[in-house]
Amino acid sequence: MEFFMTIKQILLTGFVLLMSFALLVISASGEYNPDNPERDQDDIGQKIDSLLSIMTLDEKIGQMTLYTSDMDQTGAFLRPEYIDDIKAGRVGSIFNAYGAEYTRYLQEMAVNETRLGIPLLFGYDVIHGHRTIFPVPLGETASWDIDMMRLTAEVAAREAAAEGLHWTFAPMVDIARDARWGRIVEGGGEDAYLVSLMGAAKVEGFQGNSLNDLHTLAACVKHFAAYGAAQAGRDYHSVDMSDRMLREVYLPPFKAAIDAGAVSVMTAFNDLNGIPATSNTYLFQDILRDEWEFDGFVVTDYTAIMELLYHGVASDASHASELALKAGIDISMQDGFYHQTLADLVDDGRVTEAQINQAVANVLRVKFRLGLFDDPYRYSDPEREKAEVMKPENIEIARDMARKSIVLLKNEDQLLPISSSIRNIAVIGPMADNRRDLIGSWSAAGDWTKSVTLLEGLKKRMPDVNFIYAEGTDIDGNSREGFSAAVAAANNADLVILALGEAYWMSGEAASKVDISLPGVQEDLAKELNKTGKPIVAVLMNGRPLTINWLDENIPAILETWFLGTTAGDAIADVLYGDYNPSGKLPVTFPRHVGQIPIFYNMRNTGRPFDADSKYTSKYLDIENEPLYVFGYGLSYTTFEYSPITLSGNELRTDGSIEASITVSNTGGYEGEEVVQLYIHDKVASVARPVRELKGFQKINLMPGESKDVVFTITNDELAFYRADMSFGSEPGKFTVYIGGNSRDTQSAEFVLTE
Repeated sequence: MEFFMTIKQILLTGFVLLMSFALLVISASGEYNPDNPERDQDDIGQKIDSLLSIMTLDEKIGQMTLYTSDMDQTGAFLRPEYIDDIKAGRVGSIFNAYGAEYTRYLQEMAVNETRLGIPLLFGYDVIHGHRTIFPVPLGETASWDIDMMRLTAEVAAREAAAEGLHWTFAPMVDIARDARWGRIVEGGGEDAYLVSLMGAAKVEGFQGNSLNDLHTLAACVKHFAAYGAAQAGRDYHSVDMSDRMLREVYLPPFKAAIDAGAVSVMTAFNDLNGIPATSNTYLFQDILRDEWEFDGFVVTDYTAIMELLYHGVASDASHASELALKAGIDISMQDGFYHQTLADLVDDGRVTEAQINQAVANVLRVKFRLGLFDDPYRYSDPEREKAEVMKPENIEIARDMARKSIVLLKNEDQLLPISSSIRNIAVIGPMADNRRDLIGSWSAAGDWTKSVTLLEGLKKRMPDVNFIYAEGTDIDGNSREGFSAAVAAANNADLVILALGEAYWMSGEAASKVDISLPGVQEDLAKELNKTGKPIVAVLMNGRPLTINWLDENIPAILETWFLGTTAGDAIADVLYGDYNPSGKLPVTFPRHVGQIPIFYNMRNTGRPFDADSKYTSKYLDIENEPLYVFGYGLSYTTFEYSPITLSGNELRTDGSIEASITVSNTGGYEGEEVVQLYIHDKVASVARPVRELKGFQKINLMPGESKDVVFTITNDELAFYRADMSFGSEPGKFTVYIGGNSRDTQSAEFVLTE
């Protein structure tokens, strides 16, 4: 093999000792053995030690350097200076490079033209699909279907791995309670329990049972940590919070993803209590390495080491690199600061080669587990690329995930599903025949030209219906010129489907907004159409919660569809016509007004809880406290009735368990799925506790008239928290358990926890 021949050439020059070490590196199979991980880790550890012993300092620093390739519509491109760096062994990883042929071309450079032939690691933003695009992560989480989230990650990994990729910068598990923050679209919303399950499922889907499997990717959980709490919802801004808040709310999803096997972690852009994440020893050494025993590698976000200069904690590039390395950051993304400064820092005694060795070992460990030393080109197979990318099974999975992600927010007088007897339907709005925005932000390799628009999906579903299309207005402009044509279309129809929302670039990174209402004059268009008296179904396409009070008050039916991806139009048509009964539930609260933000369901009570009859309680003068739509909310075409809760006992010992049972009945006329949600409240504790916290859920399917008993087992684990002294555990006392279809409308019962 090429790697062996590279080492052999070193032997021929007289370096017999180097050859003996190299033979140790490549001897025996490097295949990962999930049945005996300890032996595998020992084997890889020996190979890493052998390889480190023959690497120069510059070669080691190369493994800590990540540079970008520039990929666009015209093809692949790598900057000339990076080509020279690859050939010199000064680059260990490349991102934004995919495609079987292109990645092989770059890999051959690293393997055949460097002294040691260490293969490159190829990374990419495979966030919600690779070529086949699934709903944005916030939308997927609205499905509350953990198995489907795992499956879509698996499909994305198969497609990406077939195009030469080894590593994805996902999942993002940042808790987000502020809809102004554009990156809320990339995560799972506001609840630590739900986001933890989502994050673990994504890691399991990406990585499978073994990184050595050709169809898997190495996952990178991001952004560590607390990035979603940026002040004022402004991207990259500061975060200041207590250790209690950090550990109770923002860290659990990261711990869940790492426990699920994530082999890499990405730093956050924000500072945490004045210390930038990229130089934060508390985060990356004390918590990640020491407490959680993480043995993967840490990569910065784009140019984050350089940004230590702008944070004001580093005086120059050398100082920034020193801070980052000592904090435990293994790979520098794009800024090249490690490349430029680490060798001099070692010479000056400011960092040690032992510290560099540890970082390099963390990187090499993942490369070995991926099988790159066995066959550097194993991921670059054009035939597999053709077979895997956007195959029919992937498209069907995308359509199913898209259906499950849709949330029915309102359905007055059972306007939906649309009756097959309605023959004239006006399809109006800037999102109605929109193709570009359907795949959302962070759709990287996705081809928006292949996405199915809402109008196309409707026409395919009902070819005999007369669909009358009018754009009405664009997404964010002020023109009302199209209003008259839209009103005319509505007047000639029996029903109006009004498709409104955001452009794909209005959410995602660097997309913070102070106004989260519908952009442009879309609401004005809705008001004009409402004057026609025709029944209207509003279909929303967006990447964040929106303030849509007027729609809620005036439009009889509203569907939240997020950005659903490649199969958006087909999936929405499936739901509109009742081929699929919507079952999604909101993973994030929808405020009435931006002034309520941050707003989330699991708040703590105050010493003066809300009282409508008393001014001097915690409330607003000009708007009610309650959000427009609560966390966990979502309707169905059928109706569900919940019985009172039955507890198996009224007392729970810390070493025991208690069962909470409830009977859920389908009292409507349609088969439907319901997400039955369990919440718990600790009534008296050493620190104020949230009014309720999600601790479990089950998604059940019921036929009309069918009932099902749903049972939750509650143990001491569900009652533990960070107590007044910051020790973790429970406290004896009274607890309330709530079960229902959302975080507000629930049945309740009480029990006592005893020693």
